[in-house]
Amino acid sequence: MKRSKHRGHKEDRNGDEPAILETEDLDRMFLGGGPDPDSISLVSVTAVTTNVSNKRSKPDIKMEPSSGRPVDYQISVTVVEARQLIGLNMDPMVCVEIGDDKKYTSMKESTNCPYYNEYFVFDFHVPPDVMFDKILKLSVIHSKNLLRSGTLVGSFKLDIGTIYFQPEHQFYHKWALLSDPEDISAGCKGYIKCDIAVVAKGDTIKTPHKANESDEDDIEGNLLIPEGVPAERQWARYYLKIYRAEGLPRMNTSIMANVKKAFIGENKDLVDPYVQVLFAGQKGKTSVQKSCYEPIWNEQIVFTELFPPLCKRIKIQIRDSDKVNDVAIGTHFLDLRKISNDGDKGFLPTLGPAWVNMYGSTRTYSLMDEYQELNEGLGEGVSFRARLLISLGVEILDTSSPEISNATDVQLEGIPNISETATGKVEEFFLFGSFLEATMIDRKIGDKPISFEVTIGYYGNEIDGAAGPKSGKGKKGTGDEEETELIHNSSDEEMDDDGHLTSVATTPPMKPVVTDRNYFHLPYFERKPCIYIKSWWQDQRRRLYNANIIDNVADKLEDGLNDVQEIIKTEKTYPERRLRGVLEELSRGCSQFLSLANQDQNLSGRTKLDRERVKLCMSEVESIGQQAKAMRSQVRKSTVRDKVKLAQNFLTKLRFLAEEPQHSIPDVFLWMISNGKRIAYARVPSKDILYSTAEEETGKDCGKVKTIFLRIPGKKGFGPAGWTVQSKIEIYLWLGLTRQRKDYLNGLPNGFEENKLCKGPGMPCSPPISLTYMMKQIFQLRVHMYQARSLFAADSTGLSDPFARVFFSTQSQVTEVLAETLCPTWDQLLVFENVELFGEACELRDDPPIIVIELYDQDTVGKADFMGRTFAKPVVKMADEHYGPPRFPPQLEYYQIYRGNCTAGEMLAAFELLQIGPNGKADLPPIDGPTDVDRGPILPVPLGIRPVLSKYRIEVLFWGLRDLKRVNLAQVDRPRVDIECAGKGIQSALIPNYKKNPNFSTLVKWFEVDLPENELLHPPLNIRVVDCRAFGRYTLVGSNAVPSLRKFIYRATDKQANNFTTSEEIVVVSMEPEPSFKKMETVVKLDCGADAVVKVEDDDKDGKGKKKKRKKGDEIEEEELDHSMLDWWSKYFASIETLTETLKAQEATRSETEDKDDMDITDGGDIKPDDAPVKPPKRGKGKKDRRKQFDPFEKKKAKLDELKVYPKELESEFNSFEDWLHSFNLFRGKGGDDDDQNVTDEDRIVGKFKGSLCMYKVSEDLQRDGNFDSNMGMFQNIPQNDPINILVRIYVIRATDLHPADINGKADPYIAIKLGKTEIKDKENYISKQLNPLFGKSFDVEATFPMDSTLTVSIYDWDLVGTDDLIGETKLDLENRFYSKHRPTCGITSSYAIHGYNVWRDPMKPTHILARLCKEGKLDGPHYGPGGRVKVENRVFMAPTEIEDDNGLKKPTEEHLALTVLKHWEEIPRVGCKLVPEHVETRPLLHPDKPGIEQGRIEMWVDMFPKEMTAPGPALDISPRKPKKFELRVIVWNTDEVVLEDDDIFTGEKSSDIFVRGWLKGQQEDKQDTDVHYHSITGEGNFNWRYIYPFDYLMAEEKIVISKKESMFSWDETEYKIPARLNLQVWDADHFSADDFLGAIELDLNRFPRGAKTAKQCTIEMVTNEGELPTVSIFKQKRIKGWWPFVARNEDDEFELTGKVEAELHLLTGEEAERSPVGEGRNEPDPLEKPNRPDIALLWFLIPFKAAKNLICDQYRWLTIKILSALLLLAILALFLYNMPGYIVKKMLGA
Repeated sequence: MKRSKHRGHKEDRNGDEPAILETEDLDRMFLGGGPDPDSISLVSVTAVTTNVSNKRSKPDIKMEPSSGRPVDYQISVTVVEARQLIGLNMDPMVCVEIGDDKKYTSMKESTNCPYYNEYFVFDFHVPPDVMFDKILKLSVIHSKNLLRSGTLVGSFKLDIGTIYFQPEHQFYHKWALLSDPEDISAGCKGYIKCDIAVVAKGDTIKTPHKANESDEDDIEGNLLIPEGVPAERQWARYYLKIYRAEGLPRMNTSIMANVKKAFIGENKDLVDPYVQVLFAGQKGKTSVQKSCYEPIWNEQIVFTELFPPLCKRIKIQIRDSDKVNDVAIGTHFLDLRKISNDGDKGFLPTLGPAWVNMYGSTRTYSLMDEYQELNEGLGEGVSFRARLLISLGVEILDTSSPEISNATDVQLEGIPNISETATGKVEEFFLFGSFLEATMIDRKIGDKPISFEVTIGYYGNEIDGAAGPKSGKGKKGTGDEEETELIHNSSDEEMDDDGHLTSVATTPPMKPVVTDRNYFHLPYFERKPCIYIKSWWQDQRRRLYNANIIDNVADKLEDGLNDVQEIIKTEKTYPERRLRGVLEELSRGCSQFLSLANQDQNLSGRTKLDRERVKLCMSEVESIGQQAKAMRSQVRKSTVRDKVKLAQNFLTKLRFLAEEPQHSIPDVFLWMISNGKRIAYARVPSKDILYSTAEEETGKDCGKVKTIFLRIPGKKGFGPAGWTVQSKIEIYLWLGLTRQRKDYLNGLPNGFEENKLCKGPGMPCSPPISLTYMMKQIFQLRVHMYQARSLFAADSTGLSDPFARVFFSTQSQVTEVLAETLCPTWDQLLVFENVELFGEACELRDDPPIIVIELYDQDTVGKADFMGRTFAKPVVKMADEHYGPPRFPPQLEYYQIYRGNCTAGEMLAAFELLQIGPNGKADLPPIDGPTDVDRGPILPVPLGIRPVLSKYRIEVLFWGLRDLKRVNLAQVDRPRVDIECAGKGIQSALIPNYKKNPNFSTLVKWFEVDLPENELLHPPLNIRVVDCRAFGRYTLVGSNAVPSLRKFIYRATDKQANNFTTSEEIVVVSMEPEPSFKKMETVVKLDCGADAVVKVEDDDKDGKGKKKKRKKGDEIEEEELDHSMLDWWSKYFASIETLTETLKAQEATRSETEDKDDMDITDGGDIKPDDAPVKPPKRGKGKKDRRKQFDPFEKKKAKLDELKVYPKELESEFNSFEDWLHSFNLFRGKGGDDDDQNVTDEDRIVGKFKGSLCMYKVSEDLQRDGNFDSNMGMFQNIPQNDPINILVRIYVIRATDLHPADINGKADPYIAIKLGKTEIKDKENYISKQLNPLFGKSFDVEATFPMDSTLTVSIYDWDLVGTDDLIGETKLDLENRFYSKHRPTCGITSSYAIHGYNVWRDPMKPTHILARLCKEGKLDGPHYGPGGRVKVENRVFMAPTEIEDDNGLKKPTEEHLALTVLKHWEEIPRVGCKLVPEHVETRPLLHPDKPGIEQGRIEMWVDMFPKEMTAPGPALDISPRKPKKFELRVIVWNTDEVVLEDDDIFTGEKSSDIFVRGWLKGQQEDKQDTDVHYHSITGEGNFNWRYIYPFDYLMAEEKIVISKKESMFSWDETEYKIPARLNLQVWDADHFSADDFLGAIELDLNRFPRGAKTAKQCTIEMVTNEGELPTVSIFKQKRIKGWWPFVARNEDDEFELTGKVEAELHLLTGEEAERSPVGEGRNEPDPLEKPNRPDIALLWFLIPFKAAKNLICDQYRWLTIKILSALLLLAILALFLYNMPGYIVKKMLGA
């Protein structure tokens, strides 16, 4: 609608208090008696959409239903690892399922804590509601293979909506707690660590930089649950009781009914309903009630699920059971967030017993229902379907008590009947409506008679017939269908038994009359048809009243905030006063709610939820009121923006509270019916038109005239079809109890007579069936259409031929068509003569009807295309008022244009409605005749209204054109740019050969133009590129409209000029302690001149001394850095750590500031990690306080030179490098019809124009420097645009989170680079099966600007067969970078070094760069002074002056000084700007087929070196670190206290045959076993056994690298990185059965507890309290020996100690291991001695005999006897069978 949404509040300039204007004040003010005209804020007078009188309510402008439209979603899940899985020695895999899609990780063998790090992506294209209700389920499955499905260990589920509404739409590195869905008493089954993100089209996901591992090992602190959900979730039962339903639609067509009647012989209800409930992936259903329109179930469905559930909605659906397929009759969603509250005084989910209304498709029965999906709950229902009586209760289970069953499947139980009054007392309601106007009826409908039908629930619907109360108490209406039909046909109403009319639900049909080419209207004139319906519902008005009060407060708040934002946007004065007024009004509204809400406490039918909700709303609203009051006193000019943000939070909270989960009266539907067909509908919530005696409780549209736009139902309403208005009606609605009926006509415009049906003597009066207006006023409407901008591109050229059509009442007019523009300036006055409006004059003055303006694109053939619409209200002048300030002439204002739900430009116009008095038109202000002869009869906008113009000069810098695509299959060869603004314009020079050189020869041109003084009214500037073809033909290539020229306005700079006059020196940077000598621990002696510096240095020495002491005190073993070891990667990893810390610190400070709402945050105060990566703490001024904060980090980290890691692209940090050269995208082709237009705009780009603009008023006497080049105008000091050769060096470090491209859920990525004609595909170096590949590559490409200016870096997926697929690509504009003042050609390092890992890599040394910058900026300097000082202009910098070369000798140098200046270049006056530091940028990878959805990220940077300068050195070596070879030797000496598993067969004593198994990389790869220590009776085992594990290790990432083939079919080896964890297990060996697992321990080689000195000191605490014990790293200690415990879980899932092992770990590098080899086990070389085990030499010989004796004689005597007798019997039977046949034959033959 209009942008500024208020009228009625203006600011009082003299006091600080807000002035809340009442209507009377406004009148007095307008009549001239008020304050001085200037003091009235213009906005508040001309704004049009808020009401002053109460007769009309606001129309809603967004036409298109947004709910059911499908959207693209991408869900990415990374399964990192699992921990603490319950079970012994399992082979786990993780299954991720969303809906029906299942994906599995690989299987890890024999471990309880598998590490996967696998990434899965699911793509969906569904409506948001469907998406957010889908359930994501993570489950761990144990030992699944081809033959068996595996056993479920535990699972975790949540709905996608929960993830989407997380901050950043994601959970990152969180632990999902697994539980067993089958057994609720079991407790936790383990944890999975995962990242889950849900991206819709156009969302950006910010990946937090990887934090260090130790934080995340705190599982309890990082559980995967939304904020506010307790970590320990309990099991609960959800009881959903389903009592009965009513109002089901009649499912019989008359033919079907007759056929059935013929067959069955009776007329039965043709529906078999049952209720189906879906919750958290489980489904329950009631029994089917056969043939029943009013089924009674009285059943409850019981779900068992964790509480609070992470699935937010319960879907309840009434379905019709059918042999073929069941169809949904209606669907309702219960949102658990709305029926529970998790606060301190919160309550469990509860609901009802209450009726819920279901809406869906129309109630008429058809065999093929075109709107069936509306019944499934997709999209907005277009008609009432049924209502269902339900209640919901939740009880938390105490799982320890024995009587609770552990089953979790859905159960169905019967419940007793519910009393009639449980849901409230049935009352008679009365709905009255009057149609005042029906215009803008779409002409496609045809000119058959049109009528309107109004229904409420199942009343007022012709098909349902009977219209009495449903319960037996009330009077029954005339029941039979046929009879009702007769009455309907006669006069369209129904008689009650005693002659009362119960309802007239449809208006009489009427033939429409033509308005213009597109629309009809109905000729109501003074006779307005009415409808009324009596209906009977349970009286639950209190619910709606409370919702109305809150809505009312929220609406006022929203209007007020829109106002404040408008004031800020248009830069009007005193936004803070308006905001104070808004907050005051908010706190007043809140206190009003508190006084009203708690009435009618003892109404029948009040449910627990009603009581709890009232309590909740009271406390929430009260706190909002108090906060608003407190905030009001803190509003300052500087804090307005932040306070508006906080107030927005109040608004969302109020809107949430206003939604009432328990329905009462169903919504009202209006249908337009033409010739018996339902065409279009509107849905009016019943609460909006509900009447109450208290004004605050009344619905916002009750008793008011509301403008309603009817829309097409269902899917057809999406897209362009739904944008045409089907009909615009002005309707008056009133709904209330019949006994409150006396005032129901009060809100209508006055001056009418009622026409009633029958006025027999003694008959009670009935409501009118139509109104006749006696009074009418004649007006003239003047529409001043000035211009529009940023319109929708409707033609294939990318432009439009717009005209506007204005509708008011039953008239319409059009402006002229302006060809080929998106920014038309019509400058036209449209006059509507003799507009008749009904009602009293004063009402019309305060509240005129709205004007609708539609914009169309004229096509030579066919119908004009719709381009958008907006509404406005005119300023009204009555005949007796004076035409003059402050209200007249009206001001031009911007109106937002909408096309569907999207904005499509804005329109500048003014509207006035002038009453024609008794003297006719003579009293009206004269219209100045046409001034232009050539415009014929078109009237221009009159002088008082059109803006005041002054002369501006616009200078245009023409640089060049880039990336032009073909036009009509022909290449662009000779392009030219035309610039136009406000009718004037200029053409660039022609580019003679675009292929050879796409730059312009003449750089600067200018033109003069008359523009409005008010900058906000400036018209856009149009850039159009045409291609000059042969024979003088021109083809349009593309165009761009620059909507606002404000950023190009040149304002003379006097503030900065003063900077030069001050001659005193400003010391900017004293010496930063330089890393180079921090490492050497030297202190440079300084001249006495540098006093300040010495202090700083001293201060630092002090700090350093402290640091050393501190180090000794702590136990941190920090080795000094070995410089020869350092490489570029050391620098990179250190920088990433810094980035993580800065982001963390930011998070912390941000959450602090959020807690302190009262703190006055300055505008720049809250930096989001996005808007600016905070500088690492080691540079910059004013960071001293920061440094304290980082001290804990710094004392651990040895000082490394760092680079800057930007978590996003460099452009976003440096304003796209458009410091003087701007890029304007050229568009061509039609705009997209999609929801968000900007995404499809990508496809319309046909190239870019590079250049710039500068505008200034001509009158100004501009100061010129002495050497001002007049040809260049304002664009001085701009480099030449001749072609230039460049060496481009691209460094690609790594890619992260790539979208999988192969079936196995992985990809084989490689890099491809394209610049101009050069293409590099690094195909042979692809990285197998990796979604986070580390490339570490650099590429050199030669390029020539301007021809090759766009660099494309893509990642492809290598395929053995077929073509390689693109995963994603990123494009960089190198030219803007090259010419930018920020100098991103080669980043400035943090310190200067001539050798080592931090070597200076720019061919120009810092001193050269500085000298050049000073020369270009005409600066005085640089002057290098003694004592390490340098002076530039009037700024002084200091730094050390010596440098070490490779031999460690010191040499004097000025480079450090120059570098210090460069790092602080932004502080240099006039020309200073931040120079790009040495950096790595993270760029999103996009795929053209999936616009807007990130396909991964790439970390890279680009250096550029001009060819004419010195050649740069060789490229930095950033190839990935090769993993280092290590060998881990583990000696297992002894075990002790191992649990005894076997019973001795003859003595019965316990023993174990112990052996120890160990592995490092995986059980398959390198497991090793000791020999077996047989028959250990004490649990002691002696082994002296050595394992040897060679492995490759990456120190920086703390990961072991393994390369192996994934399966026998794999083409190549895949590289895996796994954490370095040593697993030791103790087993009991068995000869014949499988060995028994006894216990295990896992040692993370980087941090594991020190072994105990003796077996006695070794306890289970070493495993359970791992966090609190000091840990060691084998990589630092190299050798360690001790006792460690073995643990396993017992039946109760608790850890128990199952043994202890004495082991020795020894780590050697690969070379050391080669020098001193050892043998495995006890072999040579360096063999271990044999263990001393008890003698069992003869034992094995005697054992079998003893065993046999023991078994047969003692233990199993009876068993032996039984077995023997059984064998005897068997033998006899066998003999019998063997002899039988022979014997029979003998007998038969008589032998």
